[in-house]
Amino acid sequence: MVRSTNSRRPATLASLAAELGVSRTTVSNAYNRPDQLSPELRKRVLDTARRLGYPGPDPVARSLRTRKAGAVGLLLTENLSYAFRDPAAVGFLEGLALACEDADHGLLLIPANPEHEDVASVHSAGVDGFVVYSVPDDDPHLAAVMERPVPTVICDQPSLPEIDRVGIDDGAAIKELARHLIELGHRKIGVVCMRLARTRNDGPASPERQANAGFHVQRARLTALSEAFAEVGVDWEQVPVIERFDHTTESGGSAAARLMELDPEITAIICTSDILALGALTEVRRQGRRVPQDITITGFDGIDDAERVELTTVRQPVLEKGRAAGRLLLDASESTGKPREVLLDTQLITGSTAGSPRSVEERWFGP
Repeated sequence: MVRSTNSRRPATLASLAAELGVSRTTVSNAYNRPDQLSPELRKRVLDTARRLGYPGPDPVARSLRTRKAGAVGLLLTENLSYAFRDPAAVGFLEGLALACEDADHGLLLIPANPEHEDVASVHSAGVDGFVVYSVPDDDPHLAAVMERPVPTVICDQPSLPEIDRVGIDDGAAIKELARHLIELGHRKIGVVCMRLARTRNDGPASPERQANAGFHVQRARLTALSEAFAEVGVDWEQVPVIERFDHTTESGGSAAARLMELDPEITAIICTSDILALGALTEVRRQGRRVPQDITITGFDGIDDAERVELTTVRQPVLEKGRAAGRLLLDASESTGKPREVLLDTQLITGSTAGSPRSVEERWFGP
């Protein structure tokens, strides 16, 4: 189709000001500082702009002039769909969005595939600051964020001494759960954990891999479990730990199957997330074992689906994590010039999926 040579060119700020007989500042204020104009004058400016086809001030030019983008960047080293699929991520995203709303800021999602190192999306993001959500110590996207001269807040991991952080005491939280299982009598356990490094591993995680995990949240949880069970004489090197790179219920199910194959006599499967635990729960029941009579299942996070099945887990305040991270980033009045840390409380939820282990006689000859 040939464009008509008689089509009118869109109005500019200057031509709109001339049409109205006002200054260009007045037109700009109608969009950017409406409190500077009377309601009647602002309405006249906007009505005339619509009539003449003026699209409003160029946001790119405005950001160059003010050096403010009006948006917060959320870096999560997952595919974009993860932010809307994973319940804990969804809760965190909601909390961060609420904080952005309170400060009249937008929110830009900057997904980064964990198996790729292209950091161009970080370099090109037009944001006033970054919230980094749970990335490994050696993540290249985090390194790219640190190169930007804008404020940054990290949620969960990693823990950097010079950067504001929001999180929980992961070790203390899971140690409380471990001691609950110990009090119930469990000594033969298996563990299903989330990814420990950027390198894919879908199988047993050696003690060395656990100790050198790049994701310090997982490292802290595994270390705390080993310490708690060592107190009652359990040799951690004999405890099977199955790692899964993808955080899905299917991963949790396959990991549980592997654990029971490695040691059919385990009495409890401890999962470092509810998503993995829900998959483990399904697989254990699929194999004809009863929960908790034959095997105990526990998780970590406290998501809604875990509550519905009465999973024994640790509940963490994911929405408040997001809100706290946003507030730290956007409320400069609270800054003291020193790195700040917000540690939120957790709660042990003793559901119906944990019970005392059956004796050998009950296991093989009981009902």
